Amino acid sequence: MAIALGMDAFSLGIGVGVNGVRRRDVMRIVMTVSLFHILMPVLGILTGHYVGELLGYLTKFVSGGLLLLLGGHMLYSSLKSGANQLINYRSWPGIFLFSLSVSVDSFSVGVSLGMFHSNLLLTVLTFGLFGGLMSLFGLVLGRGVSRSLGDYGEAIGGSILFAFGLMFIF
Repeated sequence: MAIALGMDAFSLGIGVGVNGVRRRDVMRIVMTVSLFHILMPVLGILTGHYVGELLGYLTKFVSGGLLLLLGGHMLYSSLKSGANQLINYRSWPGIFLFSLSVSVDSFSVGVSLGMFHSNLLLTVLTFGLFGGLMSLFGLVLGRGVSRSLGDYGEAIGGSILFAFGLMFIF
């Protein structure tokens, strides 16, 4: 389950990494994604069944909307070289939005986990570990590919994030 929840962090990490990301930013993103992959299931467990059902339906719209916003902005920035950058995914608010978008599905999983009598601490720590590792692998892979793509990297990364946003919603 931890690998499945981390796959979106991997895929979206590629999209962000293609734009070119510094090592320092990679570590900030990885640590934040790991933290969110721990906090979101814990919040899901604490929130309970009723709210989980309500938000479970909305999860795909929230995460998809965040990805559409990030991807659309990256596409816009790549086409308008002199445009003001509203969302900088290397900044803390940008990292927060990215981490939230890849971790929001963990909330619904956390609600389900609350019904089982398993080692919840070990489970959510495993989610955090795999979420962070998967985002690291995606960011590093995207970063490596960006060297060969040059100026098109941001447009490709934005397109990937935008496409995932549409996939989450539809």
